[in-house]
Amino acid sequence: MEMDASSADDGRIRTGTVWTATAHAFTAIVGSGILALPWSVAQLGWILGPFFLVSFAAVTYYIAILLCDCYRTPDPVKGRRNYTYMDAVRALLGPKHVLISGIMQYSMLWGIMIGFTITTAISTATMKRSACIHEKGANAKCKVSGNSYMLAFGALEILLSQFPNLEKVTFLSVISTLTSLAYALIALCLSIAKFSIQHEAKGTIMVAMAGKDLATSTKIWQVFQALGNIAFSYTYSMLLLEIQDTLKSPQAENKVMKRVTLYAIGGTALFYTSLGCMGYAAFGADVPGNYLTGFYKPLWLVDIANLAVIIHLIVGYQVFAQTIFAMNEKSLATRWQAHGSFFNKIYTVRLQCIQDYSFQFTPSRLLLRTGFVIFTTLVAMMFPFFNAILGLLGSISFWPLTVYFPLNMYMVQANIKRGDSTWIMFQVLSLLCLVVSLVSAIGSVADMLERLKHAQLFHINL
Repeated sequence: MEMDASSADDGRIRTGTVWTATAHAFTAIVGSGILALPWSVAQLGWILGPFFLVSFAAVTYYIAILLCDCYRTPDPVKGRRNYTYMDAVRALLGPKHVLISGIMQYSMLWGIMIGFTITTAISTATMKRSACIHEKGANAKCKVSGNSYMLAFGALEILLSQFPNLEKVTFLSVISTLTSLAYALIALCLSIAKFSIQHEAKGTIMVAMAGKDLATSTKIWQVFQALGNIAFSYTYSMLLLEIQDTLKSPQAENKVMKRVTLYAIGGTALFYTSLGCMGYAAFGADVPGNYLTGFYKPLWLVDIANLAVIIHLIVGYQVFAQTIFAMNEKSLATRWQAHGSFFNKIYTVRLQCIQDYSFQFTPSRLLLRTGFVIFTTLVAMMFPFFNAILGLLGSISFWPLTVYFPLNMYMVQANIKRGDSTWIMFQVLSLLCLVVSLVSAIGSVADMLERLKHAQLFHINL
């Protein structure tokens, strides 16, 4: 008997559609880093800023659609599934590349989770302090602790982490997409309002002109960092195949995923370019690193935007976490087979307060995921300056995960020979992206060293 394509290979029934996958993709691409794009444009100026915003969108889209054809091997439509990015690397490039790609992929995903924990605490604490200052006056001493918010965030993520897999958190991705659109639209509207009042576009076509009192070397490091910020803001290759694995058949998954990639990257490029350019036009060289901190009125609207950022980070955390959970549980499943009667047994809890609702879990999932979230939260509390380290981690991971591995996997899949015109084009593209990754790493190191001068363990600087 022929097996249904949507449940082939591993027996799992896939229910994802182009719209659920688009929601996952938006969540993976759009982060709170969108609020740093006006600052990035300010470092690059009116010519290079918009140019790189559009160029990196095009490059990321092109490489992503090539990666879509690597979900099945050797045939992109009827071949064997590669459930994860690492599976595709193993199938197409061989085992020796798996360790490097795996360390980079999961280190980056875990780093993003730590960054989300810290950023959520900072956003929540900032909202509370703003409310205090608004109520008691600008000179009031409004002390806020970020650690309590991290603990609350971790407790909430423990609950959300018990969803079985990425397909079961689709509604969270929808919420994340809507909230990211909400705070981006509010920031854009505030920019337009400020721009309409001043009746002129600020800024310059020159590079490295932001920050009047900064040393020339610092301005150059910031240009490098801004270039990296724009390049990384579009990337989602490290989650693309995991998202593609949620799609149901009989439609060819690679064709559906290419549509998803077009919608996701096209939509984010529109928002990124609009917000980046309008923010620069409104503030010029004085644009803040976190764009929302440049607005104080109307307070209620700014608070709504900050709340949307918080919700986006809370639910977006799970899209990255579920990928790590799936890898860990897959590798440990065989080790715990001897204890399957307890650790892998499915238990069902029926909630009397909610009619016809039951919750299923396994002890292995409960213990592993809870422990992992607790550990992640503790690391975030210990190193609240981790976002500076995350910038360097992103710089190092950008070229291999987003460019090198996808291009080489596609060349094997499409049987592209060394010396062909396509091969030469891929090498040039890879070299250019490597340069971007290297100069961004230099800028990130400079930024990290500067931040570490003022950093303290278990203390968030608001």
